[in-house]
Amino acid sequence: MSSNQQSQREVLSQGVISTGEGARIFPDVEACIDCGGCVVACKRTWDIGPEEQRISISTMFEGEQADEGYNANSSKALDDGAFPGETAIPMQCYHCENAPCVSVCPTDALQKNDDDFVQVSEDLCVGCQYCLSACPFGAPQFPDEDDGGNAVVGTGGIMDKCTMCEERQNVGKGPACAEECATDAILVGQPGQIADELDKRDRDPFFNDEAMEVIFGEDAEVFN
Repeated sequence: MSSNQQSQREVLSQGVISTGEGARIFPDVEACIDCGGCVVACKRTWDIGPEEQRISISTMFEGEQADEGYNANSSKALDDGAFPGETAIPMQCYHCENAPCVSVCPTDALQKNDDDFVQVSEDLCVGCQYCLSACPFGAPQFPDEDDGGNAVVGTGGIMDKCTMCEERQNVGKGPACAEECATDAILVGQPGQIADELDKRDRDPFFNDEAMEVIFGEDAEVFN
């Protein structure tokens, strides 16, 4: 690998602070430019079909300018009751500490494993879609859903979602979306490390206190 290639790789992976047990994934919304690189990285890494995506970019107020003084600072705008303007939010499974999907799953198909990643047991999933209704972040996907069948028998097929690239983390790599994010908008690490990185960037979390408690549980206090 040339020095230029090595330098570029370091730039592309600065959002990955640490991996493994207890690591969390969280967006720096101000850094996201809606380029779609994370979506492409995920699809390529896991051979995901065109109708499915484990991460997506949700864009609010597309093409609109924030109130004066709040461009590129949508979190502060929302805190101050100002208009945030166009805001792109990487949305995926955040492997929440108080995961609503786990709480509502009637067959225990969704559980947190020993590394604190929320995983799906395909043999237990009945496609009831309770998890889809419970998740505030739109993470659960049902790529094999048959709309007609779902209306009649209540099955959306087997649920699929972001795995946080657990297999990659097991060999010391970061999630593909974070490794390849050109602006380091997807942060991976312990909650305190993510909070420190946002503080270095002079950024606030985009989500409100209720959502932060869902995602991080008691660790949400490190972001205050």
